[in-house]
Amino acid sequence: MRRLYYTHNINPRVAVATARYLKAPVEFIRIQPKGADEEMIRPFNPNTLAPVLVEDDGTSLWETDAITLRLAKLTGSDFWQTDRLDEMLQWVSWSAHHFTRAGGTYAFENVTMVNVPGWTRNVAALAEAEADLRQLGPILDRVLAGRDWLVGSRLSYADFRVATALPFAEAAGIPIDGYGNIRRWYDRLNQLEAWREPFAGLA
Repeated sequence: MRRLYYTHNINPRVAVATARYLKAPVEFIRIQPKGADEEMIRPFNPNTLAPVLVEDDGTSLWETDAITLRLAKLTGSDFWQTDRLDEMLQWVSWSAHHFTRAGGTYAFENVTMVNVPGWTRNVAALAEAEADLRQLGPILDRVLAGRDWLVGSRLSYADFRVATALPFAEAAGIPIDGYGNIRRWYDRLNQLEAWREPFAGLA
C-alpha cells in the first residue's frame, strides 16, 4: 500500500486532510523528518521534510500540492477541478506566496517553534506577516462575499489550500477576526470531519 509520511505541521495537515477526504488508499505514517527519521526519509525526499507519498515500487512524490493532485487522480476525484485548472492554480499560488505565507509565519513562530529550547520569536517576521494579513484578509473576505467556495459552486482543493494556516489561527494568534465571509467559509470547511480532525485515530 502507498505510504503517506506526515507530521502535524501545516502543510502535512493539508495532505492528510485531503487523503482522508478522498478516502485515498494510503497508509499514514507519522515521522520526525528533522529528528529520528531524517536518514530514513532522505532517499524519498532530499529536503527531509513531510509530507512524502511513497508508492509500492519505492518511487516518491514530495510537496503537498503535488501529492494532493496525485491522490485526486488515484481516486478518480475532481477535487482539483481540472476543467478550471487556471483558477485552481491562481488560488494555490496566492496561498503559497501570500495568504498562507503570512499565516504560516504566525504558526511557525507561535506554535511550531515555541517549545524549542533557545528559540526566540522573530518579531520582525511577525510584524511583516501582520501587515500582509491586513491587506490580504480583506481581499479574501471580498472574494467570498456571496459565494460558498473559491472555485465554482463546489468544494475544491483551492479551499483546503487557502485555509492551510487557519486551523492554527487561535493558537498562533493569526488576526482574522472581523472577516465575516472568511469565518462563514471556514465554518463550512469545519463541517467536514476530514478537514476538522485529519489526525483522528492516527499518531
